[in-house]
Amino acid sequence: MTPSSHHFDVLIVGSGLAGLSAALHLAPTHRVAILTKRTLSDGASQLAQGGIAAVMGEGDSFASHVQDTLAAGAGLCDPEATRFVVEHAPESIRWLQQLGVPFSQENGHLHLTREGGHSERRIVHVTDATGAAVQDTLMAQVRRSPNITLFEHHTLVDLITSAKLERPACNPPGQSNHCLGLYALDETSDQVLTFSAPHTILASGGAGKVYLYTTNPDTATGDGIAAAWRAGCRVENMEFIQFHPTCLYHPHAKSFLISEAVRGEGGRLLLPESAGGARFMPTHDARAELAPRDVVARAIDFEMKKRGLDCVYLDISHQPKDFLQAHFPNIYARCLELGIDMAKQPIPVVPAAHYTCGGVLTDLAGRTDLSGLYAIGETACTGLHGANRLASNSLLECMVFARATARSIAQETPPPCPPLPTWDDSRVTDPDEVVVISHNWDELRRFMWDYVGIVRTNKRLERAAHRIALLQDEIQEFYARFHVTRDLLELRNLVQVADLIVRSAQARHESRGLHFSRDYPQLEPTPRPTTLVPPAP
Repeated sequence: MTPSSHHFDVLIVGSGLAGLSAALHLAPTHRVAILTKRTLSDGASQLAQGGIAAVMGEGDSFASHVQDTLAAGAGLCDPEATRFVVEHAPESIRWLQQLGVPFSQENGHLHLTREGGHSERRIVHVTDATGAAVQDTLMAQVRRSPNITLFEHHTLVDLITSAKLERPACNPPGQSNHCLGLYALDETSDQVLTFSAPHTILASGGAGKVYLYTTNPDTATGDGIAAAWRAGCRVENMEFIQFHPTCLYHPHAKSFLISEAVRGEGGRLLLPESAGGARFMPTHDARAELAPRDVVARAIDFEMKKRGLDCVYLDISHQPKDFLQAHFPNIYARCLELGIDMAKQPIPVVPAAHYTCGGVLTDLAGRTDLSGLYAIGETACTGLHGANRLASNSLLECMVFARATARSIAQETPPPCPPLPTWDDSRVTDPDEVVVISHNWDELRRFMWDYVGIVRTNKRLERAAHRIALLQDEIQEFYARFHVTRDLLELRNLVQVADLIVRSAQARHESRGLHFSRDYPQLEPTPRPTTLVPPAP
């Protein structure tokens, strides 16, 4: 039997770039626990292809990077947060270099590529597998750290707060509620364990699995966002779900995206030969294939629906084979496995849910509304992304806020708190649970794709809201009565996140960035974030 309770200085939920970076910054002075619901490498960061945006080249400037970010964000980026991230980008790259990340070089200098929405070449990368290279380096460092304890196959159940336990003595001065730790399901022992700590960091990623088609891994079920909402934290801009324009369309390829950098290096989007085979992006936007992701995704969606297409094609066959193998070795190899030689033929692609631009509302130190609780990475809404994330700003945001959060924690002295109660595990296992969860999961993802996708209407959102309400009642009954499983916990979180997405979309009576409504095609003169406030916990 596993010990039912653990105590640490800092709990980190999630093992992507944000979580691992925060752990490494904290490890010299704090006892840190990393909880991840699968293995250490099973997250979205590992899959990132393009790279990390940073001003590292001659002729580039912080002002230019800031302006590109603000332009992509369609008026909703927070200028202070944007400058904060951009100005701390170079030190983040240098930190990774010191740890040994093998960034691509050219003539003894970092090779910088360009992606859609960027006015300069500023994408630092490791060929087309940047995320994997960075994660491998950080994972090795984490495993060697004596102050970091790993808990793989541990799924967040819920946060523990002083308000829920009626322990006001645990609150710091001036605070009415404090995060005391969390409950987590250990799948190996099938026990729910208690983890206590004065500081908890949610770095559990986004919620792409709420949609039928996504580039995200199976772990992206919005766990941190849902748990923070239930604990009383505000969320912001949840309607802005970024759909990556170019996910590989093939029956044997699951969630494999074709990097933005392919278009950055000259890739052109074409209609299939049956529809004329013509290039279509110049008719949608003057920036053509280098337009921001929301523009490109809507253009592809438009062409597919207009012509009844299953996919469009991305063609970079005009580049030499040696160039493609050097710049995109993983994409080249994966396509070749599936019978597609990108040096000779175009790649079939479709849009897919890719990134959750909104999330738990935080300040520039990662602090949420709940004392002792922090959110970083895709779980958080820092103000950087606004209505549409600029390519390769996501890994950057993870590192900058991981460092800022670690510094904030190092300066705080929280009050002590007595041991926390263990989980009530008197619930029974229901044999019908697996069938019901599987059915509800499939239904949720399909109607979210149909009704709350790239293009929305009031009627579609109403249909989605109605179905979500029915699912929430059914899932809550299972959660309250039966033994928890990872599938049940993930479904509970996805339905909560779906509700937040739909409510946010219904509150925005305009089309801005990633949110496009046929009922409100105009742009409101004053950009405003969508902030949802939870009921009192």
